[in-house]
Amino acid sequence: MAIDPATWLISGARSRQPGQPLNVAPQLASNFYLPAERDYSRAKGTETSEALELLLGTLEGGRALSFGSGMAAAATVLNRLDAGAILAIPVDPYHGVRGLADEAEAQGRWTIMRLELDDTQAWVDAALVADLLWLETPENPLLTVADLPRICAAPRKLGTIVAVDSTFATPFVQRPLDLGADVVMHSATKFIGGHSDLLAGLLIVTDDSLFDEFHTRRLLHGATIGGLEAFLATRGARTLSMRMEKAQANAAELAQRLANSTDVGEVRFPGLKTHPTHEVARTFMQGWGAMISFDTIGSPARCAAICEQVAIINHATSLGGVESTMERRAAVAGQETIPPTLIRFSVGCEHVDDLWADLTQAFNATRDRAFDSQA
Repeated sequence: MAIDPATWLISGARSRQPGQPLNVAPQLASNFYLPAERDYSRAKGTETSEALELLLGTLEGGRALSFGSGMAAAATVLNRLDAGAILAIPVDPYHGVRGLADEAEAQGRWTIMRLELDDTQAWVDAALVADLLWLETPENPLLTVADLPRICAAPRKLGTIVAVDSTFATPFVQRPLDLGADVVMHSATKFIGGHSDLLAGLLIVTDDSLFDEFHTRRLLHGATIGGLEAFLATRGARTLSMRMEKAQANAAELAQRLANSTDVGEVRFPGLKTHPTHEVARTFMQGWGAMISFDTIGSPARCAAICEQVAIINHATSLGGVESTMERRAAVAGQETIPPTLIRFSVGCEHVDDLWADLTQAFNATRDRAFDSQA
């Protein structure tokens, strides 16, 4: 029976056996009595992690593997590259991915191609020479959207794979595997978990040989997810559809209000017609996501003060929770190339008018204050 993805997240991956818990329970175990197919959780996972993998793998249309963090999942893909391989990445990817690429380049292991995410032809050309195309879209924190249909369909060198970090989008906004990607990565710490209380990562593939390879690498690198984290991620994923529906509606409304504010410069949100990659996004995305980036008027110090002034929105890093968070992204180590007054705003599920009132009072409280030019 075909069911809606939102229904699957709520009803799927449950045992449905008499006498068993309705909810998937956290199986907190490292080893098991022998003889048994499952002997050690680092190798085989647990019933809890299997439920999470079934839930998200089916949602994305592939097979999933869970990891102890998003970076553990990303490293599993990147470190499959042999010495002498060519890696194509965005010019300014997530700082952990950039760190892995910089390290390998410094050690002489890989050649790195750094491409602007919206330079579609450059990615198409790279597919003929690179061994791995690593796309992060929408991109953190500028929210540039890559032309996934064209890039994924481009002719490739034999053996080249395309991996997509789809964390900002979630499976409800884009489905890279359906467009021809080989790997989808999610930091389940973010929207999938949804409650700012876990670290987890996911890889989803359709190719069985890639699945087996990543499973082996997860074992060798000790990157298996813990039982409690798998439980929390599964519980969070049950409400992903509802949270995304509300958070996206809030984000679309707030993006328009921010664009009309005299306290704000550029607003970056794929749903705005003024966004540089809006036209690309509208060709394949099923929504705009719940992330906004905007530049505040004034100095970096005023931008920092705005983040400290909010009372409902949380001044915190990370993103994707049921609660809204915001931060001056250039204050984060490794993000110094980001515009100095850019705020990355993860829009949550609060009432939109309360969020706007909170932003407005933060703008008002900082508008006429004297600030140093630096922050």
